[in-house]
Parts: sequence; C-alpha cells; structure tokens
Amino acid sequence: MREFVYNAAPARVVFGSGALKRLPDEVERLGLERLLVVSTPDQEGQGRRVADLLGSAVAGLFPGAVMHTPVGVTEKALAIVAAAKMDGVVAIGGGSTTGLGKAIALRTGLPQIVLPTTYAGSEMTPILGETEGGVKRTQTAAKVLPSTVIYDVDLTLSLPPSLSAVSGVNAIAHAAEALYARDGNPIIDLMAQEGIRALARALPRIVEAPQDGAARADALYGAWLCGLCLGTVGMAVHHKLCHTLGGSFDLPHAETHTIVLPHALAYNARAAPQAMARIAAALGSEDALIGLDRLLARLKVKRGLAQIGMPESSIARAAELAVANPYWNPRPVERGAIHELIRRAYDGEAPRADF
Repeated sequence: MREFVYNAAPARVVFGSGALKRLPDEVERLGLERLLVVSTPDQEGQGRRVADLLGSAVAGLFPGAVMHTPVGVTEKALAIVAAAKMDGVVAIGGGSTTGLGKAIALRTGLPQIVLPTTYAGSEMTPILGETEGGVKRTQTAAKVLPSTVIYDVDLTLSLPPSLSAVSGVNAIAHAAEALYARDGNPIIDLMAQEGIRALARALPRIVEAPQDGAARADALYGAWLCGLCLGTVGMAVHHKLCHTLGGSFDLPHAETHTIVLPHALAYNARAAPQAMARIAAALGSEDALIGLDRLLARLKVKRGLAQIGMPESSIARAAELAVANPYWNPRPVERGAIHELIRRAYDGEAPRADF
C-alpha cells in the first residue's frame, strides 16, 4: 500500500428527489435570517422559487451570475450584500452560480447553501476560478466551501439533454485527472472510478430519455463523487488548458472540457498507464481513449473547439498561456506538444496517444 494523505471535505450533503423542501430546515440549522439568493439570468425563475420557499429569510435576489465568475459581477453582488447586511448566500444553478457564491464567501466569510442543477461538481471543492482582464486565475481557500449542498434530483430534470451530456463529461474530467494526481490516494481512486462509472452509465440514457429519474439520480451521484475528487487532489494539464481556453477566449465551460478531455488523456496516456486502466474499466472498455471516444459519440456532443467559437489564430497564444505557470502533470508540459494537442482539439480529431 502506498503512503498517502487524505483530507475529507467538510460539506454537509442532502441528497434525494424533492430534497429542495428541506432547504428551510438547513437555513434554520445555520441560524441564517437575511439571505441573498443568486442565480443566472436564465434561472431567475428557479431563484424566485427558492426565495418564495424561504419567505422572510430572503433579503434579496441577484440573478446575474455568468460564466467564469468575472470580478465585476461579484462586486455588484457584494454591494447588495453590504447594503442589506445579509448573513448568508443560497446559490441555485450550475458552475457559474456556484462560482459567484464562492466569490462572495471569499470576500465576506458568509456561509453558503448550494442547490446544483447541473453536474459541474464545483460545489464540492474549495477551488474558485475568477476572471479579470481576460485572464482566469484559480485559488484554493477553505472558506469558499459551502456549508450545505442540497442535491435535489428533480432540479436536474429540466436540464436539456445536450447540456446534461457536456456537464456530465465535465464531471468525468475531474475524476479522470484525479486518477493520476500527484497527491492521489486509494479513497479518491475508488470515488473517481465509481463517479466515472455512474456517469458513463447514466448520460446516454439521459440523452435518450431526459425525464428518466433513475438515470438523473445516477448522474447526480456520479457528479458528486467527481466533484469530491476535484476538491481533494490536484488537477493537471486538462484543467489548466480548460481554464486557459475558457478564461482567455470566453468559451463555454462544459463544452470546452468535453472537447479537450480525450486529447488531454491521450497526452498523458503513456505516462499514467495505471490511471488509464482504471478509466477504461470504469467506461467498460478495453482502452480509455477508445471508451471515451465511444461515449462521446453516443452523447452526440461537439468535438472541435472551432465549433464553439475559438478562432484558429488563437491556437498559438493558447499554447503559450497553457505552458506559463503549468499545473503539475505526470508528463512534462511541452509547448510543441501542447500546441499540437490544442490543434487536434480545435479540429475535432479522434484522440490518439502518439504525441
């Protein structure tokens, strides 16, 4: 048995169909009386539903969360928090809303309750990525961890199949990189494999039958495990690339992860054979790259960065940014090979470990 250190995330989890109804109990348990409810503009209706459920405990609604957590948006929300002397945040939505809640918590120390509606998994991490001046920077701080996460399967039923697919693959990326993390451990290995397995089983069914509650529950369970992986061990070249591409070129977060993941795994395949074997087993395949390629084909997702708005002229700049202050990676991060990785992802090629 290898030596390792394992730190458990302290967040309280409430999981199940209809779990939203337990939100008032969680607010009371935390002693909160003046809450800010945050959402994206598209999910303002869900934000109002939460506000109505909590009644007088809500002091304001901010439906302004956007991708990549711009500092300017956070400052607008903070002004509302200060003016109303709020004592907590309830965030309903995906990674954008969770990111805003974390950014508020970082600056104020206020407790958060998160109601995820996607499979992003960021609610399980002490990691915050913020964008300012076209650059996305990440940091780790225990104070951004939510006090309670309520996983209500019913809140994911309205997530369109196409978004469900890329959100789920985003979660798979967290677990895949955890399997070759420098600070990995046997507990995370188990969570990562189980998370990938659950999502790989659930996502094709969701694409075929979006109202399948059992598949939705399986996917949310898998996303929770993958989020725990992301929050417990370090990530590598895949996440560095996605932060660079998303923050610098304003590309959609989950779609970027979905497109880059097969090529990032191909880049690391020879340097991390045990991790690749575990990923392959979780995908029910003889090979990790083949298994992931087949899953993405079944999900009918976009496969090229060109399809989501990245200009071809930006490939070289993206490579330069990605090798600046690189994350630890099982294989050295080399500019030429990274440039080729991004080019393949741009063109939407099939993954191959021949860098």
